[in-house]
Amino acid sequence: MRGRSTTRAWRGPLFAVLLLTGCAAFAQVYPAKPVRFIVPFAPGGGNDVIGRLVSSSLSERLGQQVVVDNRGGAGGIIGSELTAKAAPDGYTLLLGHIGTLAINAGLYPKLSYDPIRDFAPVCLVATAQNILVVHPSLPARSVKELIALAKAKPGQLNFVSGGIGGAGHLAGELLNSMAGVQMVHIAYKGAGPALTDLVAGQVQLMITNMPAAMPHLKSGRLRALGVTGANRSPLMPDLPTISEAGLPGYELTNWFGVVAPAATPRAIVERLNEAIVSGLKTAEMRERLAAVGAEPVGSTPAAFAAHIKSETGKWSKVIATAGIKAN
Repeated sequence: MRGRSTTRAWRGPLFAVLLLTGCAAFAQVYPAKPVRFIVPFAPGGGNDVIGRLVSSSLSERLGQQVVVDNRGGAGGIIGSELTAKAAPDGYTLLLGHIGTLAINAGLYPKLSYDPIRDFAPVCLVATAQNILVVHPSLPARSVKELIALAKAKPGQLNFVSGGIGGAGHLAGELLNSMAGVQMVHIAYKGAGPALTDLVAGQVQLMITNMPAAMPHLKSGRLRALGVTGANRSPLMPDLPTISEAGLPGYELTNWFGVVAPAATPRAIVERLNEAIVSGLKTAEMRERLAAVGAEPVGSTPAAFAAHIKSETGKWSKVIATAGIKAN
């Protein structure tokens, strides 16, 4: 009986040791074949550009091809769900961002994946500032003046975005909520048409990405009031943040990160994290990200997990307060 008890007592720890040894050995040979990198949006957009930068860098450092697979549709839901249901073996990755890993959880009551439960965070890759721009005809040259004008004319000012529930929409609703104003949201089918109407003076203001707004700022067809991040942008260092320009605590930063299916071995996650962070430290990667208005981060898996959790809670509250419903 003692012999059997001793055998049983050691069976659990021995299994754990063998499992860890097996995972370590697997990590040493990983990847042994091409890796599928899902970008849940159509080719050509900002997500696709960043996804291809990351995939190229990973291919070089892992010694295997990392193939971008664009699976657009439903606000990034299709590609995200596909990744969540994939085998947790390190051969399917997802480029997630503020929408797919934070906003969608509050926007869709019956979302087909859970951004916290169904993924293993690998690395927060980059952030990108948005910018608050107005048509020059609007008599507001600062965030303080805009808020004062909106309070004096409740329901008479409008802001536009590329669609309901997108970052531009939520940025405007966050401003409404924090400033205690009632600007009216007008949703367009894409940020491009919205920006075109703003330049033409048919609408009044917009919070959009910096690369798209820069040509119109240089030509004087739009006026910038502030950037949405916690810090000033290197692209426009003289332009204040919205927080320091009149609305303390305001912040919305677009972000992009890599996740794998939940239960992906920790050793694989750490291998991927190391490769991504290494790539982000190169001058070439930093320059190419800067060209699309993004700044490299390179977090640990744990820090990225905490970031996703924090952002999910923040935007769920904004969506609930504004009563936003997905189309």
